[in-house]
Amino acid sequence: MSAPAPDTELDPAVAALLRRDPAGLVAAVVQQHDTGEVLMVAWMDDEALRRTLTTGRATYWSRSREEYWVKGETSGHRQWVRDVRLDCDGDALLLRVDQEGPACHTGERSCFHRPLPAVAGAPA
Repeated sequence: MSAPAPDTELDPAVAALLRRDPAGLVAAVVQQHDTGEVLMVAWMDDEALRRTLTTGRATYWSRSREEYWVKGETSGHRQWVRDVRLDCDGDALLLRVDQEGPACHTGERSCFHRPLPAVAGAPA
């Protein structure tokens, strides 16, 4: 008797909750689980989400390279997924992770390290 085949598709109950863009993608906001720091934004399709949920390693779809990538596979700056949440509209995910090293390809801890001028009328 052989072992059962591993799941190769995203759980249909989860897939039914997603509202994908025309390319089949949802935005994934990535946050450090213990501090709440926003680290980056990436894109996921059903397969990237399935891989993330089954391995505990953040896996994304690269729109520019048109391939899957596991965060930290080449840099060593891995993301260990602690929690995945879906927003109320089903069109964005929140990945709460343990980030090893910088999250940004520039070497910065967060991809959101460039402040813009203050918004007019905002409290100081």
